[in-house]
Amino acid sequence: MKVVKTLRASGHEAYFAGGCVRDMVMHREPADYDVATSATPDQVRRLFPRTIPVGEQFGVVVVVEEGLQVEIATFRTDGPYTDGRHPATIAFTDVEGDVRRRDFTVNGMMYDPVDEKLIDLVGGRKDIEARLIRAIGEPRKRFEEDRLRLVRAVRFAARFGFTIEPATRSAIVDLASQIVAVSPERIAAELRFMLTDRSRAVAVRLLDDLGLLRHILPEVVEMKGVAQSEDWHPEGDVFVHTLRCLEGAGEARWELVLAALLHDVGKPGTADAKGFAAHEKTGAEMTEEICRRLRLSNRECEEVGWLVKNHMRFRDARKMKVSTLKKLMSEPLFEDLAELHRIDAQASAGDLETYRFVMDEYRKFREEKPPMKPMVSGDDLLARGLKPGPAFKEILDEVYNAQLEGKFPDRDGALVFLDDVLRRRSVG
Repeated sequence: MKVVKTLRASGHEAYFAGGCVRDMVMHREPADYDVATSATPDQVRRLFPRTIPVGEQFGVVVVVEEGLQVEIATFRTDGPYTDGRHPATIAFTDVEGDVRRRDFTVNGMMYDPVDEKLIDLVGGRKDIEARLIRAIGEPRKRFEEDRLRLVRAVRFAARFGFTIEPATRSAIVDLASQIVAVSPERIAAELRFMLTDRSRAVAVRLLDDLGLLRHILPEVVEMKGVAQSEDWHPEGDVFVHTLRCLEGAGEARWELVLAALLHDVGKPGTADAKGFAAHEKTGAEMTEEICRRLRLSNRECEEVGWLVKNHMRFRDARKMKVSTLKKLMSEPLFEDLAELHRIDAQASAGDLETYRFVMDEYRKFREEKPPMKPMVSGDDLLARGLKPGPAFKEILDEVYNAQLEGKFPDRDGALVFLDDVLRRRSVG
């Protein structure tokens, strides 16, 4: 409000614009506020002492006011889009010209917080009431300007439970293959928005219905029609199961939800009469390839890949040695893995007995407050005259397993156990 008042006091038009106005009309709390104005970037910089020039070539300046960052964009019209993302040229214009170049009617409204007046030149409020996502102007032109809008339409429709207006939907279907022209980073950002929202299963199904999913995640489309054992998966094929996993993921973080989407991605390629042998290993390899393709960070790739690779580990939890189970529970991503197992089991036959067993053991494990790190290291072996080699790992594993099984209480006991191991190996 203060930013708008400052602009208005200097003789400029200024309004809240875009998603914040949509949220206000829908009685939602806006995450942030963007401002559209007749002031040029130079004029904005002169009015506000703290600014960040994030996109002045497109008339955008970020103002830092009272610790908050407010994006201020000059009213503009766009010239031809030569790269499917940015206009080659822009021209400053009035409020109507600015609204007409935006993506969807629900995002094309402005609001005057001073006079408390909604400015709706494209029927955004009417479409909100009708629960429609509609492109502003000619849909095909809007999508060809920025092909990421093909996916954004799906995100908004899923998030708000809206229907995509027929002409807009038809244009998306016709242009679906052009989504490959969008950079992987931008697609990944949209997927992150989709998958961290509770409407994620609706979004993935809509991506598939519109023909977008086969160009973004073809490996997920391959899950369709891959039958599973009715005893374990009465819900249906791998794709149906995956959608049910997404529905049950709750407020899970991005890496966990992505793992839920991809945990069975290896099944289509490993299916045979006996089931899906080692599908988790194949799936982990495919998952890391997908994550690299989407240009995710190394940490994201590793975490999602690890979750997919290990998502079947709970199957043998009751048969595991104490040390093996404790090692698993010591993993940094154990709680995510446990949640992935719960999601997977709940979306299948609904048998959560193994999950409850492991979580009971985990609670006991946490109460014991065992040291998470091994008490004995390679330095202790070197101090005893051993040379680095294959035996190093075998000895350290044996001592660590004994530590997890509670065979000694502290480091002194660990070193006594180590010496005993070395004596036995020497005798052998």
